[in-house]
Order: sequence, then C-alpha cells, then structure tokens
Amino acid sequence: MYTFNPGPSQVYPQVRQYLQDAFDEGWLSAQHRGERFVQLMRQTVQELKNKLNIPQDYTVFFMSSATECWEVLAQSLTPTKSFHLYNGAFGEKWFDYAKELRPESVGLKFGVDEVPDVYNLPGLDEKTDLVCITQNETSNATQLRDGVVLNMYNRLPGNALLAVDATSSLAGIQLKYIKADIWYASVQKCFGLPAGLSVMLLSPRAIERVRKINERRHYNSLMAQYEKMLNYQTTHTPNVLDIYLLSRTLADRPAIKAVHQHLQDRANKLYDYFDQATQLSPLITNPEARSTTVIGLQGPPALIEEVKRRALAQGLQLGSGYGTWKPTSLRIANFPAIPDAAFEQLVQFFAREFA
Repeated sequence: MYTFNPGPSQVYPQVRQYLQDAFDEGWLSAQHRGERFVQLMRQTVQELKNKLNIPQDYTVFFMSSATECWEVLAQSLTPTKSFHLYNGAFGEKWFDYAKELRPESVGLKFGVDEVPDVYNLPGLDEKTDLVCITQNETSNATQLRDGVVLNMYNRLPGNALLAVDATSSLAGIQLKYIKADIWYASVQKCFGLPAGLSVMLLSPRAIERVRKINERRHYNSLMAQYEKMLNYQTTHTPNVLDIYLLSRTLADRPAIKAVHQHLQDRANKLYDYFDQATQLSPLITNPEARSTTVIGLQGPPALIEEVKRRALAQGLQLGSGYGTWKPTSLRIANFPAIPDAAFEQLVQFFAREFA
C-alpha cells in the first residue's frame, strides 16, 4: 500500500529499521537532560541546517505540532496583533486561533488562483507585530512563490516580523529562509516521519524580538525555550523518538537542492498529464499558484469517490479533498518519502482507468 494522503503521509521505509535501532540503543528511555540527548540535539540541528540550507545563525526549536507553533507565536511574539493573509482552511485556522489570543488580529482572504498583491493590503498597519502567511496551503494545493514571500518581507510595516507556515513544503522544496523571520513545519509531511514533532526556525531578528518582549507566562514561552536551546535542551520532555528519527533520516537524505528538483520534475509530470486529461483536471487553474508538494484534482463528486475507491483497490490511497472542496476534489502528496515506483504506478492507473 502506498499512501498519497498529504498528512500524515508515507514515511520513509528506513523508519522501520530506525525504530528497531532506537529500541536497541536505548533511546526510548533516554534521559532528556543527559549529555547523550544533548549531543543528539546538537547533531540534529546541524543536519537540519546542512541538508536544508538553513542559515547557520537561525535558531531551531522543536515543538509538538504546527498548531503549537500558532500558540507560541501568538503568546510570545504578538503583544498587540497579527495580520494573516490566507486562501485556505489552515491559513484561516491560524488566523482564528491567533484572534482568540489577540482579538485585534486581522485576516485577509484571497482567491485560490490569485497571486496576492502584497503592496496593496488593507488592514496592515504600524501596530502589526507579526505578518503571517501560508507558503503551501495543504487544504487546496496552492503555493506562494519566492517572489511573493520576498515582496511581503519588503512590505513589512514598522517593526513587524514575517512568519511562514511551510508545513507541507519545508524539507521538500528549497526555501529562501533569509526572506522571512519565522518558518515552521510538522514532520509528518515532507520529512517523512510519524506525527508528533514540529520544527520552528527563528532568524536573529526574531530572536532579538523574543528577548525584548521577554514573555515567560507559559511552559512553552519562546524566551524559556530559547534559553534552553542555547544548551540544546527543551523546556519540557521532548519527543525523543521523533528527534532521533529526524536525525537518522536527515543523515541519509540528499541535500535539499536535489530533493527540490526531483519533486518539481514529478509535479510537472502530473500537472502536464492532468492538464490534458478529460475526466479530472487540476484544482488550481493558475500554474503560478499551484503547489509542488500537494497536487489537487477536481471532478464531479461521484467520479471523485470512484477514483479513490478503485485506486485503493490497487494499493494506492489518495487524499480526500478538504473543507469546501471535500466532495469535488482529491489531493495527491508529492513528498520525498513516496518512491518513484509509486508515482509511476499512479500515472499508469489514471492512464489505464480514467484516460
């Protein structure tokens, strides 16, 4: 069985051996304050920076999920309000969550086939602490290109920081980290690992703001986490197993430049095929807005259910649509852990049964 569900998704096949190794090496009962764990954290952070081309002066944090990142950013880096630019369910949920903690926060929705004009955004003012964008929207298979992120960074008002949700793209495509202050992602997508861990990256500018605000009211406050990470530790008991698995997969995977090109080639192949197909078509019609790592397809509800049913019978689990797109779409994860053989089988399945 191959799963193309966009999260939790296919894990690397090597994870089976890594799990056995973790048990044999005693990591399941390792002391998270001990020197052995500190060395694991140090190694994992360096592997992340080397393999994903993350700037050496960015600080890495480990949390439980992308949802926890929403909470931490609202608590520790948003004294007044945040501004959220979104076009899908997860970007909107981030806004809703932030608004519960910071009621003055503002949200602005744009269309799924639209490339937003970041230089003309209503509601973005000098009181904004944090500007929040979703680089890859898992719910509708859209993506903001590097140029949009760069323009948004150049457009920041006052002392605002730019935070980027890259949950379904980080570790899959090459990102220009210096063009934002905060990036985060969960590991159950492009990292090819079991859920229960997220990675957050903060620029020196963001760390300076963390120290200035000095918010310490929560167990996961960023200031407390930063102080612990100076010694490669965490404020609370971490997911030692997932951190160990992350270290192992990073050591075995190629550099992000090669991963990026490989996923781009596979995405182009699928988009080229479905642009010419007669029954199913890409959910996003504007090529400039299409995601590399999550491919969305649309069709009549009965056809969508038939495609998923027949694919599953052949060992291919496709992802369902999400939210308002659920009955009329499906999603195909294009994550690094999914082997090329699975994609070939998928293309042959569509060519044979839904040409």
